[in-house]
Amino acid sequence: MARLEGMRAIVTGAGSGIGRAGALRFASEGAKVLLVGRTPEKIEGVAEEIRIAGGTAGTFAADAGEEENVKEMVQRAVRDFGGLEVFFGNAYTWIGPKPLFEHTVEQWQEVLRVNLIGSFLAVKHAGTHMRAAGKGSIILTSSVASLRANAGDAAYSASKAGINSLAALAANELSGTGVRVNSIAPGLIETEGTKFLFDAVRKRGVEHKLGQVNPLKRPGQPGEIAAMAAFLASEDASYVNGQTLVVDGGFSSSHPGRIR
Repeated sequence: MARLEGMRAIVTGAGSGIGRAGALRFASEGAKVLLVGRTPEKIEGVAEEIRIAGGTAGTFAADAGEEENVKEMVQRAVRDFGGLEVFFGNAYTWIGPKPLFEHTVEQWQEVLRVNLIGSFLAVKHAGTHMRAAGKGSIILTSSVASLRANAGDAAYSASKAGINSLAALAANELSGTGVRVNSIAPGLIETEGTKFLFDAVRKRGVEHKLGQVNPLKRPGQPGEIAAMAAFLASEDASYVNGQTLVVDGGFSSSHPGRIR
């Protein structure tokens, strides 16, 4: 497939998991990709995979929750690739399995800075360029934790709910410009961030229980989220705007406790 032929994209959190999968998928569909992450060796490794496969990739080691970094990554993509049509924001952090009443203000500030303010900065700076160009797709990674309780810690869940609202608000703010903004809410996906959970379940010998509460009876893979991102980046999604698209195997389609 070459749905993204000629497009220029930025992917944050691109060193692993959904970001890595997104960068590889975008490149395989013809996009030039600037990979952003905090760990230079990780993003350079993914960029090299893209180059070996015949694609074009650059890297920018940075914290995507800092405004100057976001401004610079947009400028670099425009300078090196000649433009920017796609921004896929994946950078995130979380507190982890810790009760709400043990959280600190400092922990919440960091989660909101990286997850929600980072997404705002993507919209602000990528959206400014795209608005002037008259086209573009901004894709923000949310989570099913944004929809209901017990899928993530409180700070992470609240920040992801904010991303859903931001996508809808930004789509309307950019009304008539040709720029679309959407968010993707993944369910349980096997990534570096969830490795501790998968490892613990496998150690107990109950791997078959992973994802058992969704109708597909399995967890998802990063490539399945990347596929949705590639769709949203492409003209196939030209009439999809201001939405949160849930990719969770059907987990959020029902209430817990149904007896089978």
